[in-house]
Amino acid sequence: MSDLPLWELIQTSYVVARGFTDVFGTVGLTPIQFGVLASLADGDDLSQAELARVIMVRPQSLGEVAVSLMERGLVDRDGPGGRGRRSALRITPAGRELLERVLPAVAAFNTPENIGLSGEDAAELTRMLRIVRSTLSR
Repeated sequence: MSDLPLWELIQTSYVVARGFTDVFGTVGLTPIQFGVLASLADGDDLSQAELARVIMVRPQSLGEVAVSLMERGLVDRDGPGGRGRRSALRITPAGRELLERVLPAVAAFNTPENIGLSGEDAAELTRMLRIVRSTLSR
């Protein structure tokens, strides 16, 4: 069988997802919950639809995630929300603290040495993955 780069990417994604599940599990987060907190920590208050686009999940999936994060006091909403009403989510101080606790482990999991690459190769892989994601997202 010839090289199938996207199939290789899928196979690799399973291994990476398991690793990140372990990393995020140390603070009781899922990968999607981490994505929400990391996106909100950038400083913008985002609607659920905007967050879904940023972290590349379906808006319906994000509804349950947002509720679970609000119940834990990690994010809050700037209004009542509901169908047809824009309300933004924002990270709370507790959410920032939790994110700051897990970020060192996220950084360690991403080091070139941990993934078997040189620094240059890791930068090139990141660049190429962004191109693939951008191209296939259109």
